[in-house]
Amino acid sequence: MLTRYDEFLCHQIPETFDCVDTSAREWTERIWFSAHDLKGNAQLIAGFGVYPNRNIMDAFALFVIDGKTQYCVRASRELRPAIDEVRVGPFSYEIIKPMETVRFSLAENPHRLAFQLDLRGTLAPHEEDHQFNRTRGRVLEHIKRYVQAGRVSGWIEADGVRYEANESTWYGERDHSWGIRRGGGVPETGVQPGEIPAGYLHNFVVAQFDGWGITYHLREDADARVLAFSGAVMYPRGNDRSERRAIRLEHHLRFESEIRHINGGTITLHFEDGDPIECSIRPQSACYLKAGGYFGFRGFTHGLWLGPSFLDGHVLNLTDPEIIREVAFLEDMACEFRRGDEVGYGIFELVLIGRYPKYGYLSY
Repeated sequence: MLTRYDEFLCHQIPETFDCVDTSAREWTERIWFSAHDLKGNAQLIAGFGVYPNRNIMDAFALFVIDGKTQYCVRASRELRPAIDEVRVGPFSYEIIKPMETVRFSLAENPHRLAFQLDLRGTLAPHEEDHQFNRTRGRVLEHIKRYVQAGRVSGWIEADGVRYEANESTWYGERDHSWGIRRGGGVPETGVQPGEIPAGYLHNFVVAQFDGWGITYHLREDADARVLAFSGAVMYPRGNDRSERRAIRLEHHLRFESEIRHINGGTITLHFEDGDPIECSIRPQSACYLKAGGYFGFRGFTHGLWLGPSFLDGHVLNLTDPEIIREVAFLEDMACEFRRGDEVGYGIFELVLIGRYPKYGYLSY
């Protein structure tokens, strides 16, 4: 089937753009979008997912106010024939200027949340190292991803209250990934179940200071052995300085007593040459991604067929311990980062499950 993308001279396989080069149902293309004010009073996470071999496109948005209330809107639709329209129900996504400015919108809907936000990249995008994982002969992950940090402008409206975002007080981050993706979506049925790890740490960070920023993606096993790592220092587009690729990360984190959320700590990026970069972290706000469909929440999971058209929403009381127990697992924490006298802001994403003695966790 021809799409508008087929008009461009950028084909890489002998097929039209409505197809990918594998029949794996896990093949996913996803965008993740983050916006937060510098005081930690308001935080929004949103995303789109496209699943060509499931014939699905879905989207979600999560908005946290004062750490007490989280608004959630989720939508899904049949992908074809509108495969070249990044739109699901009231959600839409536009590329205003490639690799620089994107717009994420949620139009008026019954679920008490709407917004239109532009993220303008202030730093050049960082291309992560390729991620590949094969277990028991099956490819579980074959992913490419890039990330970018910038400033946000626009508006958010929740329950009739309007929040104005401007570039002086709102920061933003985004990523774009594609390939065979593990986790976060519908598992394949009728095959040998995957192994449950004794313990596991996933940590993803994008943070920006004035004129530079850091990013990394880390995975470790229960004994803090590195399974995968990619990271760098990023600089503005057109800057004479090219990004510095990191070779390893050192982390010393502190945790809340009742939940595996950090309440502070330090991270240190090391390089083949030059001084390491150490930053302290102070969390400001937590957004619970599970409510948006990561690993499933109240009937909605990324890549799950929910019919030709689906839309729902929830408002979560984050002061209720029962709600936290239901929704906690994968959180994006808006944080203040400090390096000496320099102050930056960004996202600290963490999953820490099972045994992990380094931080005192001896079991699930």
